[in-house]
Amino acid sequence: MPYQHISKSVVKRLPVYLRILDQLIQRKIEMVSSKDLSNESGFTAEQIRKDFAYFGAFGTRGAGYNTVYLREKIIKIIGLDQVIDTIVVGAGNLGTALTRYNSAKNFYVNVVGVFDHDPRLIGKKIDSIDIFSVDDIPAFIAENKIKVAIIAVPAAAAQDIADLLTVNGVKAILNFAPVKLKVAGEVHVHNADLTIELQSLIYYSSAEEDRLKRLKQEVKGSKSLKSLPLD
Repeated sequence: MPYQHISKSVVKRLPVYLRILDQLIQRKIEMVSSKDLSNESGFTAEQIRKDFAYFGAFGTRGAGYNTVYLREKIIKIIGLDQVIDTIVVGAGNLGTALTRYNSAKNFYVNVVGVFDHDPRLIGKKIDSIDIFSVDDIPAFIAENKIKVAIIAVPAAAAQDIADLLTVNGVKAILNFAPVKLKVAGEVHVHNADLTIELQSLIYYSSAEEDRLKRLKQEVKGSKSLKSLPLD
């Protein structure tokens, strides 16, 4: 099956497997089963085997997967066999945190530049990474052949930034702005809305059963009122 036909859900699971394999290799674990990967990832063993089968036969029946070999294959499938240069647009608190994290912790990605509109930030550095003007983006992308970018700007500016990035050749965007971006079909956008993630998490922080019971009672009461005859 051609890689371009692989579903987005499969592609999103691959980095999860990669992270687990990195941790297993650090612990000097040489073999891992689909059941072990299931316990670590939360995905079913059947789903994991199916995901790997899209790309080839990487394991041995009864023995499992060699961690180093499987990691190497996943790295090549994702395209991380070479360090990927990326840029961050937005040098505020979030952009600064993302830049520092990816520079220190994400050894598959190399942040090579940060961009902002604020003249007070332009010319400064985030650790060792220069902050440039947004106006410099087209020339920087062309010179450094940038295909991946991170957007960490306010919602009102995000679409203009996305347009600027894509018209200059960026093909993949990680968007932290709380807005849906409109991009051409060949451009891929992953949205990371921290507000939505936190709000959905709060659902689990209170008494879920009591809250749902109360909600059902409210709905039932509302239906009863609607069924009353009109004078």
